[in-house]
Amino acid sequence: MKIYVSHSRSFDYKKDLYDVLENSGLNLEFIFPHKDSEEAFDSKSLFQNKQCDLILAEGSYQATGQGIELGWANILGFKIVTIYKEGSHLSNSLRKISVEVIEYVDSSDLVNKLTVYFQQNIA
Repeated sequence: MKIYVSHSRSFDYKKDLYDVLENSGLNLEFIFPHKDSEEAFDSKSLFQNKQCDLILAEGSYQATGQGIELGWANILGFKIVTIYKEGSHLSNSLRKISVEVIEYVDSSDLVNKLTVYFQQNIA
């Protein structure tokens, strides 16, 4: 399963998201749009060409670009699973387009909750 990871650029996503997911032990293939470059990533083409199976959206930090990206994914019929850090404000729009919303406390809690979610929902 290929999972596109959507996020704002308003935090250290490489350390706090990419590294956490890469070292999670989850047997999934993650697509990190800014792992090797800060340039704009063509997520719209990725979605149109069905090059991923699910969108994992980190919603702790609101961002217009991410909202547009998730709107494309939603219109094209992708399942969106949203994660957000406890104490963050998650937009109502993001709640409405997500098939699952997962609140987490820290990176360990995030990995534990994602492990449970994917065990229960991925055949």
